[in-house]
Amino acid sequence: MRLATVRTAEGTSAARLDGDHFNLLGFDDVGSLLASGTPAAGAEVIGVVPSEEAILAPVVPRPGKIICLGLNYRAHILESGRELPQYPTLFAKFSEALIGPTDDIELPTAQVSEQVDWEAELVVVVGQTVRHADAHEAQAAIAGYTIMNDVTVRDWQRRTLEWLQGKTFEGTTPLGPVLVTSDELGDASGLQLSCRVNGEVMQEATTSDLLFTPVDIITYASTILTLRPGDIIATGTPGGVGFARSPQVFLRAGDVVETAIEGIGTMRNMCSAREGGK
Repeated sequence: MRLATVRTAEGTSAARLDGDHFNLLGFDDVGSLLASGTPAAGAEVIGVVPSEEAILAPVVPRPGKIICLGLNYRAHILESGRELPQYPTLFAKFSEALIGPTDDIELPTAQVSEQVDWEAELVVVVGQTVRHADAHEAQAAIAGYTIMNDVTVRDWQRRTLEWLQGKTFEGTTPLGPVLVTSDELGDASGLQLSCRVNGEVMQEATTSDLLFTPVDIITYASTILTLRPGDIIATGTPGGVGFARSPQVFLRAGDVVETAIEGIGTMRNMCSAREGGK
Protein backbone atom coordinates (compact mmCIF):
# COMPACT_ATOMS: atom_id res chain seq x y z
CA MET A 1 0.00 0.00 0.00
CA ARG A 2 1.13 3.54 -0.78
CA LEU A 3 0.18 6.48 1.41
CA ALA A 4 0.81 10.18 0.90
CA THR A 5 -0.07 13.58 2.31
CA VAL A 6 -1.83 15.57 -0.42
CA ARG A 7 -2.21 19.35 -0.40
CA THR A 8 -5.82 20.49 -0.74
CA ALA A 9 -7.66 23.82 -0.78
CA GLU A 10 -8.38 23.31 2.93
CA GLY A 11 -4.84 22.28 3.93
CA THR A 12 -3.62 18.71 3.65
CA SER A 13 -5.14 15.24 3.72
CA ALA A 14 -3.81 11.74 4.21
CA ALA A 15 -4.36 9.77 1.03
CA ARG A 16 -4.13 6.22 -0.28
CA LEU A 17 -2.88 5.65 -3.81
CA ASP A 18 -5.29 3.37 -5.65
CA GLY A 19 -4.41 2.90 -9.30
CA ASP A 20 -4.27 6.29 -11.02
CA HIS A 21 -5.80 8.34 -8.21
CA PHE A 22 -5.38 9.26 -4.56
CA ASN A 23 -8.31 8.52 -2.28
CA LEU A 24 -8.36 11.26 0.36
CA LEU A 25 -8.87 9.92 3.87
CA GLY A 26 -10.39 11.63 6.90
CA PHE A 27 -7.07 12.59 8.50
CA ASP A 28 -4.90 15.69 8.08
CA ASP A 29 -1.80 13.75 7.09
CA VAL A 30 -0.14 10.35 7.17
CA GLY A 31 1.24 11.00 10.66
CA SER A 32 -2.19 11.59 12.15
CA LEU A 33 -3.55 8.54 10.29
CA LEU A 34 -0.86 6.34 11.83
CA ALA A 35 -1.40 7.85 15.29
CA SER A 36 -5.12 7.05 15.11
CA GLY A 37 -4.50 3.33 14.67
CA THR A 38 -7.05 3.25 11.83
CA PRO A 39 -6.12 0.73 9.12
CA ALA A 40 -5.48 2.74 5.97
CA ALA A 41 -7.11 0.09 3.81
CA GLY A 42 -10.43 0.60 5.60
CA ALA A 43 -10.32 4.34 6.27
CA GLU A 44 -13.24 6.49 5.13
CA VAL A 45 -12.72 8.09 1.71
CA ILE A 46 -13.71 11.76 1.66
CA GLY A 47 -12.51 12.74 -1.81
CA VAL A 48 -10.54 11.72 -4.88
CA VAL A 49 -7.62 13.41 -6.65
CA PRO A 50 -6.09 12.10 -9.90
CA SER A 51 -2.48 11.18 -9.19
CA GLU A 52 -1.15 13.43 -11.98
CA GLU A 53 -2.90 16.42 -10.38
CA ALA A 54 -1.90 15.73 -6.78
CA ILE A 55 0.51 18.14 -5.08
CA LEU A 56 2.29 16.26 -2.33
CA ALA A 57 3.41 17.61 1.03
CA PRO A 58 6.10 15.90 3.11
CA VAL A 59 4.67 12.44 3.66
CA VAL A 60 4.72 13.11 7.43
CA PRO A 61 4.69 16.92 7.69
CA ARG A 62 5.04 17.23 11.48
CA PRO A 63 6.68 14.12 12.91
CA GLY A 64 7.08 14.10 16.65
CA LYS A 65 10.69 13.02 16.15
CA ILE A 66 13.11 13.09 13.23
CA ILE A 67 15.96 10.77 14.14
CA CYS A 68 18.86 10.56 11.70
CA LEU A 69 21.92 8.38 11.36
CA GLY A 70 25.31 9.44 10.18
CA LEU A 71 28.01 7.05 9.01
CA ASN A 72 25.75 4.08 8.26
CA TYR A 73 26.83 3.00 4.76
CA ARG A 74 30.13 1.18 4.71
CA ALA A 75 31.29 2.91 1.51
CA HIS A 76 30.44 6.37 2.89
CA ILE A 77 32.27 5.65 6.15
CA LEU A 78 35.37 4.63 4.22
CA GLU A 79 35.28 7.73 1.98
CA SER A 80 35.04 9.83 5.16
CA GLY A 81 38.29 8.25 6.40
CA ARG A 82 36.69 6.72 9.49
CA GLU A 83 36.52 3.29 11.08
CA LEU A 84 33.23 1.39 11.21
CA PRO A 85 31.39 2.60 14.34
CA GLN A 86 30.38 0.23 17.11
CA TYR A 87 27.13 2.12 17.79
CA PRO A 88 24.73 4.14 15.60
CA THR A 89 25.69 7.80 15.20
CA LEU A 90 22.45 9.63 15.99
CA PHE A 91 21.42 13.23 15.44
CA ALA A 92 18.11 15.04 14.97
CA LYS A 93 16.34 17.43 12.65
CA PHE A 94 13.31 19.66 13.23
CA SER A 95 10.11 19.58 11.18
CA GLU A 96 10.69 23.12 9.82
CA ALA A 97 13.41 21.59 7.64
CA LEU A 98 10.93 19.36 5.80
CA ILE A 99 9.59 20.08 2.31
CA GLY A 100 7.54 18.07 -0.16
CA PRO A 101 8.91 15.79 -2.88
CA THR A 102 8.61 18.47 -5.59
CA ASP A 103 9.10 21.63 -3.51
CA ASP A 104 12.13 23.87 -3.97
CA ILE A 105 15.14 23.31 -1.73
CA GLU A 106 15.73 26.73 -0.16
CA LEU A 107 19.45 27.44 -0.24
CA PRO A 108 20.89 29.84 2.33
CA THR A 109 22.30 33.07 0.95
CA ALA A 110 25.92 33.19 -0.14
CA GLN A 111 26.69 35.28 2.96
CA VAL A 112 25.59 32.34 5.11
CA SER A 113 27.01 29.38 3.17
CA GLU A 114 27.89 28.10 -0.30
CA GLN A 115 28.52 24.53 0.86
CA VAL A 116 25.12 22.86 0.56
CA ASP A 117 25.37 19.13 -0.12
CA TRP A 118 23.04 16.23 -0.95
CA GLU A 119 22.45 12.98 0.98
CA ALA A 120 19.96 10.41 -0.38
CA GLU A 121 18.48 8.27 2.40
CA LEU A 122 16.00 5.49 3.09
CA VAL A 123 13.57 6.54 5.83
CA VAL A 124 11.73 4.27 8.26
CA VAL A 125 8.30 5.49 9.39
CA VAL A 126 7.21 4.25 12.81
CA GLY A 127 3.68 2.85 13.00
CA GLN A 128 3.39 1.65 16.60
CA THR A 129 4.41 2.95 20.00
CA VAL A 130 7.48 1.04 21.10
CA ARG A 131 10.02 1.20 23.94
CA HIS A 132 12.88 -1.19 24.73
CA ALA A 133 12.05 -3.15 21.59
CA ASP A 134 13.57 -6.50 20.74
CA ALA A 135 14.09 -7.38 17.08
CA HIS A 136 10.59 -8.80 16.63
CA GLU A 137 8.93 -5.77 18.24
CA ALA A 138 11.11 -3.41 16.22
CA GLN A 139 10.09 -5.04 12.94
CA ALA A 140 6.41 -4.94 13.93
CA ALA A 141 6.71 -1.22 14.75
CA ILE A 142 7.65 -0.29 11.16
CA ALA A 143 4.69 1.17 9.25
CA GLY A 144 6.72 1.47 6.07
CA TYR A 145 9.41 3.35 4.23
CA THR A 146 9.90 6.58 2.35
CA ILE A 147 12.76 8.75 1.00
CA MET A 148 14.62 11.74 2.40
CA ASN A 149 17.37 13.92 1.00
CA ASP A 150 19.23 15.03 4.11
CA VAL A 151 20.48 18.25 2.52
CA THR A 152 23.39 19.45 4.64
CA VAL A 153 25.15 22.80 5.03
CA ARG A 154 28.66 21.40 5.39
CA ASP A 155 30.58 24.34 6.83
CA TRP A 156 27.90 24.85 9.50
CA GLN A 157 27.92 21.10 10.23
CA ARG A 158 31.64 21.33 10.93
CA ARG A 159 31.56 24.43 13.12
CA THR A 160 31.44 22.18 16.18
CA LEU A 161 31.59 18.47 16.98
CA GLU A 162 27.75 18.42 17.05
CA TRP A 163 26.17 18.23 13.59
CA LEU A 164 22.65 19.56 14.16
CA GLN A 165 23.26 23.16 13.07
CA GLY A 166 24.23 22.08 9.55
CA LYS A 167 21.48 19.48 9.28
CA THR A 168 18.25 21.34 9.96
CA PHE A 169 18.26 24.55 7.91
CA GLU A 170 14.65 25.49 7.26
CA GLY A 171 13.07 24.43 3.96
CA THR A 172 15.91 22.16 2.84
CA THR A 173 14.87 18.53 3.39
CA PRO A 174 12.60 16.74 0.88
CA LEU A 175 10.58 13.85 2.32
CA GLY A 176 8.37 11.58 0.20
CA PRO A 177 6.85 11.04 -2.24
CA VAL A 178 4.92 8.21 -0.56
CA LEU A 179 5.09 5.83 2.36
CA VAL A 180 5.24 2.25 1.08
CA THR A 181 4.01 -0.13 3.74
CA SER A 182 6.28 -2.87 4.99
CA ASP A 183 3.91 -5.62 3.84
CA GLU A 184 4.72 -4.49 0.28
CA LEU A 185 8.41 -3.60 0.69
CA GLY A 186 9.47 -6.17 3.27
CA ASP A 187 12.55 -5.18 5.28
CA ALA A 188 13.70 -2.76 2.55
CA SER A 189 17.01 -4.57 2.12
CA GLY A 190 18.81 -4.65 -1.23
CA LEU A 191 16.96 -1.68 -2.74
CA GLN A 192 18.72 0.51 -5.32
CA LEU A 193 19.18 4.09 -4.08
CA SER A 194 20.42 7.04 -6.12
CA CYS A 195 20.84 10.80 -6.20
CA ARG A 196 21.20 12.75 -9.44
CA VAL A 197 22.08 16.43 -9.73
CA ASN A 198 21.17 17.99 -13.08
CA GLY A 199 20.88 14.47 -14.48
CA GLU A 200 24.35 13.35 -13.37
CA VAL A 201 24.49 10.36 -11.03
CA MET A 202 26.18 11.45 -7.81
CA GLN A 203 25.18 8.61 -5.48
CA GLU A 204 24.32 5.04 -6.34
CA ALA A 205 24.19 2.18 -3.84
CA THR A 206 21.94 -0.46 -2.38
CA THR A 207 20.46 -0.60 1.09
CA SER A 208 22.29 -3.91 1.59
CA ASP A 209 25.34 -1.71 2.39
CA LEU A 210 23.67 -0.39 5.56
CA LEU A 211 25.77 -1.10 8.64
CA PHE A 212 22.82 -0.77 11.05
CA THR A 213 19.49 -2.03 9.66
CA PRO A 214 16.08 -0.45 10.37
CA VAL A 215 15.45 -3.09 13.02
CA ASP A 216 18.84 -2.44 14.62
CA ILE A 217 18.12 1.30 14.73
CA ILE A 218 14.66 0.98 16.26
CA THR A 219 15.98 -1.46 18.85
CA TYR A 220 18.77 0.99 19.77
CA ALA A 221 16.72 4.22 19.66
CA SER A 222 13.80 2.76 21.60
CA THR A 223 16.19 2.03 24.46
CA ILE A 224 16.75 5.78 24.73
CA LEU A 225 13.16 7.01 24.34
CA THR A 226 9.67 5.97 23.30
CA LEU A 227 9.07 5.89 19.56
CA ARG A 228 5.56 6.79 18.46
CA PRO A 229 3.48 6.51 15.28
CA GLY A 230 4.58 9.06 12.70
CA ASP A 231 8.15 9.36 14.00
CA ILE A 232 10.66 9.08 11.18
CA ILE A 233 14.16 7.62 11.13
CA ALA A 234 16.56 8.47 8.32
CA THR A 235 19.02 5.60 7.97
CA GLY A 236 22.06 7.43 6.57
CA THR A 237 23.55 8.10 3.16
CA PRO A 238 25.98 6.19 0.91
CA GLY A 239 29.15 7.47 -0.75
CA GLY A 240 29.14 10.11 -3.46
CA VAL A 241 28.35 13.25 -1.49
CA GLY A 242 29.70 16.54 -2.82
CA PHE A 243 32.18 17.42 -0.08
CA ALA A 244 34.05 14.12 -0.60
CA ARG A 245 34.64 14.77 -4.30
CA SER A 246 37.79 16.24 -5.77
CA PRO A 247 37.17 19.01 -6.54
CA GLN A 248 34.28 19.43 -4.14
CA VAL A 249 30.81 20.05 -5.63
CA PHE A 250 27.97 21.88 -3.89
CA LEU A 251 24.41 22.81 -4.82
CA ARG A 252 23.62 26.10 -6.57
CA ALA A 253 20.38 27.90 -7.40
CA GLY A 254 18.75 26.29 -10.43
CA ASP A 255 20.21 22.83 -9.79
CA VAL A 256 17.72 19.95 -9.92
CA VAL A 257 18.13 17.14 -7.39
CA GLU A 258 16.46 13.78 -8.04
CA THR A 259 16.43 11.30 -5.17
CA ALA A 260 15.16 7.79 -5.88
CA ILE A 261 14.79 4.44 -4.16
CA GLU A 262 13.65 1.30 -5.93
CA GLY A 263 10.11 0.32 -4.99
CA ILE A 264 9.29 3.70 -3.44
CA GLY A 265 9.67 6.36 -6.14
CA THR A 266 11.52 9.55 -7.00
CA MET A 267 11.59 13.06 -5.59
CA ARG A 268 12.53 15.94 -7.90
CA ASN A 269 13.48 19.23 -6.25
CA MET A 270 14.90 22.41 -7.73
CA CYS A 271 17.29 24.52 -5.66
CA SER A 272 16.24 28.12 -5.18
CA ALA A 273 18.10 31.07 -3.66
CA ARG A 274 16.73 32.45 -0.42
CA GLU A 275 15.38 35.97 -0.77
CA GLY A 276 16.86 38.76 1.30
CA GLY A 277 20.14 39.10 3.12
CA LYS A 278 19.81 36.42 5.81
